[in-house]
Amino acid sequence: MNATKTVYLSKKGMKELKKEVARLERERTEALTLLRELDKTDGHDERLARSEQLASLEVIDSEIADKRMTLTHAKLFPRKRDAFRVAIGSVVDLLDTQGRIVRYRLVESIEANPSDGRISIKSPLGQKLLGKQIQDIIEWSAGVRTNRLQLVSIG
Repeated sequence: MNATKTVYLSKKGMKELKKEVARLERERTEALTLLRELDKTDGHDERLARSEQLASLEVIDSEIADKRMTLTHAKLFPRKRDAFRVAIGSVVDLLDTQGRIVRYRLVESIEANPSDGRISIKSPLGQKLLGKQIQDIIEWSAGVRTNRLQLVSIG
């Protein structure tokens, strides 16, 4: 990650990221405890298990460092957003060709979870939505199929 790049997160995204760091820290503590136990043994299998545990600990430490770096550069979405154009943090209602309304919040990739209604600004749909206004038609390709939605509201 670029050290000066600000990452915008929703309150939910910020909370999830902090919970993930806490979970990883607990996992790290457990890994260190197991490593200390393995240090007390001499067998070949235990040495192999110790090597695997060290590798696991390195992965956990790396993940913690990455997530802490993200938290360092994370800011909550701006409170005031343009209600006339889609931007990061916007909640949009889209009308599909069958007349169903779909609601999404545009977020950074780290927070994206389409099943929870949060799509990345870097996804094909997210990229097409940025800067759009109410009543605009959004079209994007998914393989051989072209998807078409109409923007009906921005919140």
